[in-house]
Amino acid sequence: MRSSASPFRGQCHCGDVRFEVTLAAGLDKIVRCTCSYCRMKGSVMVFTDLDLLKFTIGQDVLTTYRFNTLEARHYFCSRCGVHVHHQRRFDPNQFAINVACLDGVSPFDFEAVPVLDGANHPLDHGGGPLKVIGTLRFERLIADKRT
Repeated sequence: MRSSASPFRGQCHCGDVRFEVTLAAGLDKIVRCTCSYCRMKGSVMVFTDLDLLKFTIGQDVLTTYRFNTLEARHYFCSRCGVHVHHQRRFDPNQFAINVACLDGVSPFDFEAVPVLDGANHPLDHGGGPLKVIGTLRFERLIADKRT
């Protein structure tokens, strides 16, 4: 698994949405979130600036979901239903990309994933940083057939 800032390619499950993205921190800054939506979708996310995500096909196939304050925009494929990315409420100049949509990357490639306290979002409680409240760990018990 690479961690460079070079462009990654990615897609939804059915392949009708395909994209290229440059991640400023590569795969070195990953997170999960405890807000009501992220808790249910279970994605591990990485970040990019808005202008560094380019769709090669299928941008018109994406559907948007918003809830609560309607500020965050969650994008998913209208055909296969996979959550591809979202525009962050905490930093609307960034997208959070679902690592499972990146070619050659799995959420299970990461031994430890910091978990952000999105359920107590700082924009709902006077500001401040998003706090890390825990770590999600993956311990591999058998060899991965992909390696």
